[in-house]
Amino acid sequence: MKTPDARTFYETEALREGWSVWQLDRQIGSQLFERLALSRNKAALLRKAADAQQGGVLTPEEAIRDPFVLEFLGLKDEYSESDLEAALIQRLTDFLLELGDDFAFVGRQRRLRIDDTWFRVDLVFFHRRLRCLVIIDLKVGKFSYADAGQMHLYLNYAREHWVKPDENPPVGLILCAEKGAAEARYALDNLPNKILAAEYQTVLPDETLIVAELERTRAELEQRRSASGPGAASTED
Repeated sequence: MKTPDARTFYETEALREGWSVWQLDRQIGSQLFERLALSRNKAALLRKAADAQQGGVLTPEEAIRDPFVLEFLGLKDEYSESDLEAALIQRLTDFLLELGDDFAFVGRQRRLRIDDTWFRVDLVFFHRRLRCLVIIDLKVGKFSYADAGQMHLYLNYAREHWVKPDENPPVGLILCAEKGAAEARYALDNLPNKILAAEYQTVLPDETLIVAELERTRAELEQRRSASGPGAASTED
């Protein structure tokens, strides 16, 4: 590893999750440390190298990565949602590694009936730390606000019929090839159900670009810490 933070992160996660040599090699090759550091909650995930989140309260935003790297699927340029689902099931062990060790597979193509209409949920997982079902809807195209409405329907049904008494409300994950940040925010914010949208990539990220972005993020965090240090003016004044 080129930095002590990255080395500490991979050491800690390999011990905690029981990675094999192959799994550790894959996580390093897919730049897991850098990808996590560039996720939604950048400050919290950068601190993960020091294992700061152990024992703390985990949020769905912190538990679910964005983007996912699915290079192990070997998909070509053109494929359908059913092709994507079948490939994920065929390589379920690899997909669980990318999801994280807290995810447990529950089922695929889970059927539900509302009035006289049948629906099928692509994938259902359970997250041990969040203690809730995670319902995944696969989209080969760009995220649309209509996807949020469909997921909202699934979660309302799951909350009533699938959730056990000691579990938390289900979380929805719309896994798409592309999303517009503004459309996703306006479609998903302040909903009664927790719904997240995350992108997936079928090739490994460009190492040069992701390292450059990580350094920019580090600089931003250092600047925020300096601005909020002793004697700094409060932004709330």
